[in-house]
Amino acid sequence: QVQLVESGGGSVQAGGSLRLSCARSGYRYRNCMGWFRQAPGKEREGVAAIYTGLDSTVYVDSVKGRFTISLDNNKNTVYLQMNSLKPEDTAMYYCAATGTVWAGCTTRRSDYMYWGQGTQVTVSS
Repeated sequence: QVQLVESGGGSVQAGGSLRLSCARSGYRYRNCMGWFRQAPGKEREGVAAIYTGLDSTVYVDSVKGRFTISLDNNKNTVYLQMNSLKPEDTAMYYCAATGTVWAGCTTRRSDYMYWGQGTQVTVSS
């Protein structure tokens, strides 16, 4: 049984940084781990994803150059390092996991089977 628990959210000023963490149990040898976010009145959207087999990554255009997704050495925790934060980044952030895959990842919500409870990120001017 896969379990995901996010942490690290909070409030920062524009231009600041936060690092989100997602601890997982029920480890899968090769799968995708993704970060999604949802602002009030908007649909949940993908932000970034990482393939645990090769540590390859994918990002949506709005966060390229500012956000970095990574894994710890044991591949039991996925991180989202968020730099140069903007008020538009304010949202509830969710960690998600696919089942077993063999190569590459997407940021499409329909590809993910397991979800964490979410952690709030608020960016003020």
